[in-house]
Amino acid sequence: MPTKDEYAAQVIPYRMKAVAVFNLSARYLIRWNRQPQKLEIYFDGQLCIRGLSTAFTNPTIEAGVIHCRALLEFLGLRCDKRDPSRLAERRGKQDDDYVIEDFAGPNGSLSKITVAQAVAPYAGPKEHAERALAAVIHTANKGIAHITSGHIVDLGNLELFEIASRGVPTLIANHFYVARGIAPPDWQLAGVARDAN
Repeated sequence: MPTKDEYAAQVIPYRMKAVAVFNLSARYLIRWNRQPQKLEIYFDGQLCIRGLSTAFTNPTIEAGVIHCRALLEFLGLRCDKRDPSRLAERRGKQDDDYVIEDFAGPNGSLSKITVAQAVAPYAGPKEHAERALAAVIHTANKGIAHITSGHIVDLGNLELFEIASRGVPTLIANHFYVARGIAPPDWQLAGVARDAN
């Protein structure tokens, strides 16, 4: 198990980068009206794989949903059990979990974030941001991490996934790194245009 310092320096940045790839996939799918596109993968200049874009988008979305859930839980949030479109505060933790409260900044121990803090950076309606963050947690819990009667990934949630995958790394950057007086890692994807050409 990584130490707290290794977790902050390696694991969280890795998860943030995975969420950035999730965001890229969501933006592509929105742009493509949810229709798969032709895919060609080259290794060292050699065409090695042909198929459909789902070979890229499906696993990156599923992995991104799991990473979003883990990061939101780290920050202190979970899905409200009575209403899965709402957020609630995480209660407790497992003995081997690292959570934001395990770390300190210049002003002392860090605290879990509130639902209001989680939705504050979103420029649109706050209820929309809350639904987006809750959607990734609920999808991870009921659609990916367990075999349930739920869906695997509902592309009807794609716009919510795009919002969540854009917001979660920002929440980590502000409430974990900046709050500790540390520059956040660069989670953006190098060489990829923001408009997902």
